[in-house]
Amino acid sequence: MYAVIKTGGKQYKVAPGDLLRVEKLDAKKGDAVEINEVLMVADGDKMNVGKPTIANAKVTAEVMGEGRGEKLLIFKHRRRKGFRRTNGHRQNFTTLKVKEIKA
Repeated sequence: MYAVIKTGGKQYKVAPGDLLRVEKLDAKKGDAVEINEVLMVADGDKMNVGKPTIANAKVTAEVMGEGRGEKLLIFKHRRRKGFRRTNGHRQNFTTLKVKEIKA
């Protein structure tokens, strides 16, 4: 059984027991999080697709922790103008462990 969920403006394919890095959520380590934006649920041969979401479907997950991603370097340059800028960015994330999918 797996589901496709939407959180933080992105879509993820999840199954029970999966570890998942999503955009930072306001939850502490050990909290239970319910994600109600379920776009699709597949169980064996049966597939249920929402329009755009499935009513009364939810994915329950446990917060395993928070962190920051690898540093990305942003370099801006304009040719022949002497313009150069370097900037860095580290994205915050929350790690979730999927517990249950209710369709």
